[in-house]
Amino acid sequence: MLILYDIDMTLLETRHIGIDCLHDAGRESFTPEFSIEGLNFGGCLDPDIIARMLVMNKLDPSDEHIGILRRGYHERLQAAASEREVSWALPGAHELVRATREHPLKFTLGLLTGNFPETGTIKLERAGFDMNDFEVCVWGDDSPHHPPTRSHLPPVGLEKYRALKGHDISPESVLIVGDTIHDVSCALDSGCTVLAVATGHATAEELRDAGAHRVIDDLTDTGGILTWLAEQWRPFARANA
Repeated sequence: MLILYDIDMTLLETRHIGIDCLHDAGRESFTPEFSIEGLNFGGCLDPDIIARMLVMNKLDPSDEHIGILRRGYHERLQAAASEREVSWALPGAHELVRATREHPLKFTLGLLTGNFPETGTIKLERAGFDMNDFEVCVWGDDSPHHPPTRSHLPPVGLEKYRALKGHDISPESVLIVGDTIHDVSCALDSGCTVLAVATGHATAEELRDAGAHRVIDDLTDTGGILTWLAEQWRPFARANA
């Protein structure tokens, strides 16, 4: 089984620091009146978030402007991380990553996130995660389509798994772990399994209504999650034996 973890509000939280850095980059790069009021960030891809920010501020969402904001965001988050904490692991996240990494069923771990790689890596490392644990990383700028959507990302994960392992993996044996209805829909669109965790803005009921295969309040029940994962994986393990 390939397990793809979302980052924000699934493994960790930034307590608005990342959004503040992005907002500051807009105000300093374009205009002091640069606004992000009313924008929804949960489950969205960073390239799409930046494009919508530019449009809302009556700026051309060109590659040049997106690049300016992306670089400014990275510089500010990097500077903030050198001075103070910028991210914190959510309860149970370290334990679950460690347990799935060391599990005898030999799960492959990865990421599927809307973050850019350079800023997502800062968040993970500052929250105490080891990037070496995540062999298959699908980032917010990995969509081959324009405009990018989260549903474009699971097929990218399948391709990256094939490149890493030298063989295909069926979508049903790919588990996406996330906290938003967008994580759920992107998994279902590609035929993947989804474990939804209600640590973000979506309620458990909303995640169930979106079609998640299992919904949990948080990641603290490591044993229960591992038991469920083993039940999902065994049919595929037998088929490939």
